[in-house]
Amino acid sequence: MKTDELREKYLEFFQSKGHRLCASDVLVPRWDKSVLFTPAGMNPFKDHFLGKVHLEFTRATSCQKCLRTGDIDNVGRTAYHHTFFEMLGNFSFGDYFKREAIAWAWEFLTEKKWLGMDANRLSVTVYLDDDEAAGIWQNEIGLPPARIQRLDEKENFWPASAPSSGPDGVCGPCSEIYFHPPDGSKEVEIWNLVFTQFNRDGAPPDNLKPLPSKNIDTGMGLERIAATMQGVTTNYHIDILRPIVEAAAEICQQKYEPASENGRRFRRMADHVRACTFAIHENVYPGPAKQEYVVRRLLRRAVLDGHQVGLRDPFLFQLVPTVAEMMRRPYPELGETVERVADVIRREENAFLEKIDGGLVRMERIFSQIQASGRNEVKGADAAELYQTHGVPPEMFEQIAREREVAFDWDGYRAAMDQHSIRSGTLAETVMGSFGPVDAIKSEVKSTLFLGYESESCRTTVRGIAAGESRLEVLTAADGKAILVLSESPFYAESGGQVGDQGVLGGPSGEFHVVDTQKDGDVWLHIGQCTRGEIRVGDEVQATVDADRRSAIRRAHSATHVLHFALQQQLGSHAQQRGSKVTDDLLRFDFSNPDRVAIQDLDQIEAESNRRVKSAVPVSAEVIPMAEARQRGAMMLFGEKYPDPVRMVSIGEFSRELCGGTHVNNSAEIGLVEVVSEEGVSSGTRRIEALTGPRAEEFRRNALTIHETASRILQVGGDLLGAVEHLLAANKELKKQIDAGKSADAAGDSRHAVSVYTAPDYAAVRESLRSISRVLNIPQSQIVERVQTLLNEHAQLLEQVTQLGSITIPTAEELLAAAVETAGARIIARELSGGNANLMRQLIDQVRQKNLPVAIYLAAANGPDKVLLVAGVSRELVARGVSAGDWVRETAPAVGGGGGGKPDLAQAGGKQPENIQLCLKKATDVMTAWLESGK
Repeated sequence: MKTDELREKYLEFFQSKGHRLCASDVLVPRWDKSVLFTPAGMNPFKDHFLGKVHLEFTRATSCQKCLRTGDIDNVGRTAYHHTFFEMLGNFSFGDYFKREAIAWAWEFLTEKKWLGMDANRLSVTVYLDDDEAAGIWQNEIGLPPARIQRLDEKENFWPASAPSSGPDGVCGPCSEIYFHPPDGSKEVEIWNLVFTQFNRDGAPPDNLKPLPSKNIDTGMGLERIAATMQGVTTNYHIDILRPIVEAAAEICQQKYEPASENGRRFRRMADHVRACTFAIHENVYPGPAKQEYVVRRLLRRAVLDGHQVGLRDPFLFQLVPTVAEMMRRPYPELGETVERVADVIRREENAFLEKIDGGLVRMERIFSQIQASGRNEVKGADAAELYQTHGVPPEMFEQIAREREVAFDWDGYRAAMDQHSIRSGTLAETVMGSFGPVDAIKSEVKSTLFLGYESESCRTTVRGIAAGESRLEVLTAADGKAILVLSESPFYAESGGQVGDQGVLGGPSGEFHVVDTQKDGDVWLHIGQCTRGEIRVGDEVQATVDADRRSAIRRAHSATHVLHFALQQQLGSHAQQRGSKVTDDLLRFDFSNPDRVAIQDLDQIEAESNRRVKSAVPVSAEVIPMAEARQRGAMMLFGEKYPDPVRMVSIGEFSRELCGGTHVNNSAEIGLVEVVSEEGVSSGTRRIEALTGPRAEEFRRNALTIHETASRILQVGGDLLGAVEHLLAANKELKKQIDAGKSADAAGDSRHAVSVYTAPDYAAVRESLRSISRVLNIPQSQIVERVQTLLNEHAQLLEQVTQLGSITIPTAEELLAAAVETAGARIIARELSGGNANLMRQLIDQVRQKNLPVAIYLAAANGPDKVLLVAGVSRELVARGVSAGDWVRETAPAVGGGGGGKPDLAQAGGKQPENIQLCLKKATDVMTAWLESGK
């Protein structure tokens, strides 16, 4: 039976039993902070199990995309371990329980219409004390007692060992179904039925309290049951995985031999590239933290496998089309992003391959040192240095260490990484646990009716109040920050990048100022403080949104849709939204793009956005079936979770996006879109910030003022960019002259004397300021300040160059002629007025080139409270134990300073120019004493 057919049969079976078919949730549930990736089929239904949402259905079935890395070291080595996998599940939320769950599992497995498995090859396990489940298996299903095994809480309870070890919260016994292969090999667990019937509270005994509503959570790994049905000994040989493994071997120009070490590598490549294809499809790109780190780690492990096979060029990206083809039937959307996903993987491969050889050489050196020292552990600090310098993930280092039977110091690694404030992030486990005050309110209220699309004010009732860890009946100002839950609300709760509304709740005896609105499931949380009187649970209040702020947010949100369209028009369809933040007349828009957006492209994107705004087309929203939205070409953001039916927002005929936010009624209400910055936020992701409405107009006025002010400072008529570039070049040239110790007037004055400032049109001003911002690497708002700083710096540099012309620089011969001779060596201690470090080092080198035993100590005053000291010692004296570093360290205090350096050259600073001669005398005395003492 093909895997796709098996998946469809399972879902069809449970639909026939009255279950709601639920599409797979996204792989990265960004709204669930307890996990990085979806780890199990039940994860999307956590609130259903806990009774925190209004239940539209009490039975559900799904095939859920999952990703776990807990067993990553076994991937490719065992028959069944994966990082990415699909979990078949059927769920009951207070509906059916053990009898139906067991009977339906048996029916699906054994009936010919479904899987038709030989019942004699199936056995089960139950929890040690679960007489109910054991009785159903024996008396109703007809399994003989010999095929019903009772196991302890570690094996047959969820979470494992929960009764004795916890955690507190929802838990229950489970029953596992095993298949015994005809060839007599080890039995295979194919299905786990979890009976959540208790709430664990505290330590045993009597800590398992029966739940008023019992639930069913079952899970069957699709790949594992497919391997069973297809008669293969490993999941990697099923019809949707073996072609990827074979393709990996072919790209590596090898034959796939399952039992070989390379065979294990090819299986690992197939698993990892499949996991990364799904993750990157959902806009999770390789990076240094959390989900991004997991993707990077998987890719680099697979690249290392290829490197060990002999590949030195990117290769994994070539497997993406095969992954998309194998998963095409259940996940056709993968085909839409093949090029983008492949490009991201190729770039990450290139980046790692540039470092990998150096990392492996360093790793070999570490193993050699371990062997020579007789210890048997990789130091955590060494692994941290290898990760930071060469990008070698510690898990990879540990893997190679394990192959060499060397331990790995994880505690030391984490400590070293903590010092550098770099954390990779780890996968959290899903635990359905205890209730806080908000959870308790949420369990009662279930949902808040949102009225904000139609109105910005309504009468509503206070259903719950939480402050800190307490649930309150009455709230006063003394209670501080609090959360109010209402029966209905006009306030928009933050989601989809749009910030939550602010406003006021006015009650019969008090007032509550809302500073933010968030959502927890289907319940709106109004966050703020009581500012007058008191608010009581049950009060009827007038809820009023800050209308001006809401209007500004609507302008910015509609502008993100317009900007998204313009980006794709100018850059291409790959410029997909990867995140946004929408507040009052300000938007931040992250999108996929491999390189910086050219200024000319930004101008076109902004111009196209404003053309669409000025077209004054209607903006409308409608709730329609998902299939219809797809058919009408609605843009859907990969990795977003959408309900069905969906809300589709249309701007004229050019933009259709699925969106739950608030919007203007006509594009003209946006007023103006002004792009203020473009920058990179991570590999392959760029960010545009833009303003709308009055803030955009104010920005334009400020830009004109900035341009005029900076132009007047530099005394230029129109070409401000040219003047700034000239000033930077002039300052650079002056610094070179000063470092060389030469006086010159080639740089001249950077300003162009003009009497009248002629303001260019705004388009030219905008282009000029954007270019200057990039040249100076600062925000536009800092240009005037930076220009003034550069001009001041220019004046100071000119003065230093002029002073250099009056400095008499002694020759090496002149310095040696004035030296003090003692103990077969010469000591030079000299003040060099106006000297700089470069010049002083040059003089020291010239003296040492005479190949004489000599110690040189130069001092220069560079301002009223700044002294520079540079000392050098010839190699003959270094061989005698003399150190320039020790010399300045002992003498610099004479000018109120300190410093140090190498034995042959050292530098120090001080604050007391008036004591330079005293310092020079001390330098002579110290060196004389050292030389005469035989040092």
